[in-house]
Amino acid sequence: MDIFTKLLRDRGPIGQYQELAHEYFAFPKLEGPISNRMNFRGKEKIVWSLNNYLGLANHPEIREADTKATEEFGLAYPMGARMMSGNSDYHDQLEKEFAAFVGKEDAILLNFGYQGMLSALDAILGRHDVVVYDAECHACIIDGLRMHPGKRFKFNHNDVADCEKQLQRAQKLIEGTPGGILVVTEGVFGMNGNQGRVKEIAALKDRYEFRLFVDDAHGFGTMGKKGAGIGEEQDCIEDIDLYFSTFAKSLAGIGGFICGNRDIVYFLRYNMRSQIFAKSLLMPMVVGGLKRMELIRTRPELKEKLWYNVNKLQAGLKERGFNIGTTNSPVTPVYMESGVTDATNLVVDLRENYNIFCSMVMYPVIPKGQLILRLIPTAVHTDEDIQQTLDAFTAVREKLEKGLYPKDIPHVSVFKMSKYL
Repeated sequence: MDIFTKLLRDRGPIGQYQELAHEYFAFPKLEGPISNRMNFRGKEKIVWSLNNYLGLANHPEIREADTKATEEFGLAYPMGARMMSGNSDYHDQLEKEFAAFVGKEDAILLNFGYQGMLSALDAILGRHDVVVYDAECHACIIDGLRMHPGKRFKFNHNDVADCEKQLQRAQKLIEGTPGGILVVTEGVFGMNGNQGRVKEIAALKDRYEFRLFVDDAHGFGTMGKKGAGIGEEQDCIEDIDLYFSTFAKSLAGIGGFICGNRDIVYFLRYNMRSQIFAKSLLMPMVVGGLKRMELIRTRPELKEKLWYNVNKLQAGLKERGFNIGTTNSPVTPVYMESGVTDATNLVVDLRENYNIFCSMVMYPVIPKGQLILRLIPTAVHTDEDIQQTLDAFTAVREKLEKGLYPKDIPHVSVFKMSKYL
């Protein structure tokens, strides 16, 4: 069989909907300055789909720093991989600031967060090693573990007892081998908003020998008194052996970093293939990262405003009877009890008639049988945004309960939902 014929016969769990979804539910185009309100298909919408937690993406001081760095260095500098020709004092300085902020000895910058996680797991794990990981870990972790030549055991989401059960299996498996155990979980899970039970998992070190690797992409900048992440929030910084985060959330940029023991960080510097064989993080992002860290350290009002909006939105949803699960972070899922068709029409209604842009999340991003509308509050949202959104959610729920939505999924290139709703 021709390999392309095979691909077109089975387009994948998301790709099978491409003709219905493209440029509306998938690959939508949000235009204008990154903020609480942006344009979608020519109309202004309240946007709840950007992980711009602290509002730094379009903050004037950040824009100025990014612009000056681009004018000085351009987008090519430094040329080459970090190990060969792509290092600078700015890279070293930003690593020191990340490490100090989260309470670790050292840090390594990553040119991209996703591939950095894959590459870190690849560098750490050998065929005799065993990985124990949360069932709802992010795709970058799952993809990294798919490359692992050894065994891996997943535990039920945030189930510490099941984690211990899997540790027992792992312990037996490595007996008599040169292998070790790595436990991987998240600080804040990006779909359901639950904090990972990091401190409780770390406490299992009293009975089992393992190292703990925490992906805190959604926790850095948002959790803890100063925004240093889940280790600060749960008072377990020393128990986290490797701490990972990305620029793509609170830092509003591209890149990532891993913090930990100095010797292990140096091991990663000299063994992570995605950093050895790929271009170094661009200078404007590095210099801009220093400015971002300055604002996180010196402007506590940014995180305070974020949490004001988080609490107001989540309280309003709960007061109106919406199920937001057990989130204890800014991530705000609204669980739907409707089928895909109703949910699809509901999202279109929100966008076209109430000017609310939020994401509909389903398999394979989350487990089969679940469907959520995910809202991401940020420091730049307003009371008016929140009130308008609460009113819109109440209105569309009433339509859903009355069965007013069409019984087919609209083709996004031709639909005119206003004639139905």
